[in-house]
Amino acid sequence: MPKNRVERPIILGIVGDSAAGKTTLASGVAQILGKDQVVTICTDDYHKFDRAKRAENKTSALDPECNYLDVIENDLNSLSNGKAIIKPVYSHHDGCFKAAEYIEPKPYIVVEGLLGYSTRTMRNNYDVKIYLDPEEELRVRWKVIRDTTKRGYTEEQVLASLEKRKDDSPVYIQPQRTFADMAIQFYRPEGMEDEIGPRLNVRHTLRPTLPHPDLTSLLDVGGNTGISLDLARDKDGKPVDILDIHGSIETNRASKLEELLWGLIPEAQHLRANKRSIEELEKINIISHPLMLTQMLIAYHMVKAALGHHAI
Repeated sequence: MPKNRVERPIILGIVGDSAAGKTTLASGVAQILGKDQVVTICTDDYHKFDRAKRAENKTSALDPECNYLDVIENDLNSLSNGKAIIKPVYSHHDGCFKAAEYIEPKPYIVVEGLLGYSTRTMRNNYDVKIYLDPEEELRVRWKVIRDTTKRGYTEEQVLASLEKRKDDSPVYIQPQRTFADMAIQFYRPEGMEDEIGPRLNVRHTLRPTLPHPDLTSLLDVGGNTGISLDLARDKDGKPVDILDIHGSIETNRASKLEELLWGLIPEAQHLRANKRSIEELEKINIISHPLMLTQMLIAYHMVKAALGHHAI
């Protein structure tokens, strides 16, 4: 734990459409912070209806009216104040509700799901807000793979669900992007339309609502290959920094960037034992440099928030 830590849990929000990569990102951040120090909550557990009832009613889980947002608000407020909650449980495996869980707060809380920024009350509870916005064709492929291998759907059912929901996301999910401190987009490199994993590029849209680290040192190490940082305007016209990390970045270069990120959080050197280095993972061929560095950057903000470092 960082010294001089604030006396309350630090809450990370990760919002995005279905199969945007929320759970993968949350798991990696939790590993860096220490899984014994993190409790992860999925807001899908707060659906009002099970899968069969939604099909009968012809309703969508993306619709805020089909979720107990008021209960999410109350639970986030309780956790933020160090109080335990009794949380509902929704199983994606069979689409049914299970027995509720008793959840005690830990130093770090990760809240991931579809509608986490839907109300001001929810948004006010987060210390760090992430929005995942992968390339749409990539998200569709991720969803087909996940739902057919882990959730009992056929490919035809997944594609039909996507078609049914196509008008819901622009109304209910995508507007939440504007509330994020960081918008993260994984996308395929030019000429690599079949890539869905470790060779993907990632683009971070960094808003000034967080005290982002000085990344010029990363550029000094990265040179003109594998990483870039530019000033731009976001979709709403507001000025942002755009940090791009390419999937083709060399391992030794990525390792140097990892070391620089660790150097920016000297208060958290004890956390290094929680994760394997880029070089270690490279040896067993399970590495996405952009994903790992993204998780490191988010962990940086969580540690800084625990020390009371906030922007606006």
